[in-house]
Amino acid sequence: MDIGQKALEYHASGYNCAQSVFAACCEYTGMDEKTALALSAGFGGGLRSGEICGAVAGAVMATDLVFPFNDAANTEAKQKVAAIAQQCVGIAREKYGYVRCADLKGNINCSEIIAFMAKTAEEVIRKTC
Repeated sequence: MDIGQKALEYHASGYNCAQSVFAACCEYTGMDEKTALALSAGFGGGLRSGEICGAVAGAVMATDLVFPFNDAANTEAKQKVAAIAQQCVGIAREKYGYVRCADLKGNINCSEIIAFMAKTAEEVIRKTC
């Protein structure tokens, strides 16, 4: 099963967009499913405010775990994580025209974005490794 389909299965089970993308990426992040679902729960629905798309946020969280910036002195890691986050957001914006949940929901089916962002996270991780 591809990662987009895996994300859609999470969504069909009742998880939000961020949870669906982030948990689908567990094979790359090394995070266990329960922790991934718990950590990303508040990011759905644009952080429950209609702002940044939860699927985009889930993709960025997944890439953050694969390419961590967790040492303030590591400026290379800081720059890398910023560039990867910008890449994920840029890919979504290029495809859909928006990255704000409230703007996307009126124009695009969330399932499409969820599958696309899971695949995007996987692609970015594979190309960057």
